[in-house]
Amino acid sequence: MVRRILHELKHHLPWTLAGAVLGVLLLIPLGRLPEAVSHRLFATFHPLHVLASATATASMYGLYKCVGDRFKCNPLLLLVVGYLGSVGIGTLSDSVIPFLGERLLGLHGHPHIGFIEFWYLVNPAALVGIAISYFRPMTRVPHFAHVLLSTVASLAHFGMALDGSLSLPKYLALFVFLLVAVWVPCTFSDIAFPLLFVRRDSPAHRH
Repeated sequence: MVRRILHELKHHLPWTLAGAVLGVLLLIPLGRLPEAVSHRLFATFHPLHVLASATATASMYGLYKCVGDRFKCNPLLLLVVGYLGSVGIGTLSDSVIPFLGERLLGLHGHPHIGFIEFWYLVNPAALVGIAISYFRPMTRVPHFAHVLLSTVASLAHFGMALDGSLSLPKYLALFVFLLVAVWVPCTFSDIAFPLLFVRRDSPAHRH
């Protein structure tokens, strides 16, 4: 299992890095937006993040478990893996870790839990991503989009607490929190998490 996860991490690393770099480049312009604008950005990019995450997570599970044949899939298990991997870990990435960072930086932020606050956007987005993975499984492009969208969503959460003010030390601290909030959860949810539900003797599938 560890060897399989490391194999997938290696093949997805360029997509992870590209998404993270593009997202971090948005740090300066997005970090100075008013709170209301940041709130709208979060309401937009968090559901998009969940959509990309659900597609990548469910696809990774399906490509191993179903060995290229979607009719071998258990739709209920695919739904559970895709939903928990996208909404559960996505909430940790976009809301919980940024909120903890805001507290540590002395900012007056509030945790914005997407699947509750924007339930009418986040939950359907997860279901659409799972449906895409069922009919057209793919991992690399959704993973790249997942990392990029999660970076913007996490930054928008920070922006709601910053209210347009951002000093150089806070830029550096936010950069660290962004890496923790995006890279680790996104990589885990797209690659490691779905493979935990795959038997050890399941063959690797080229994707």
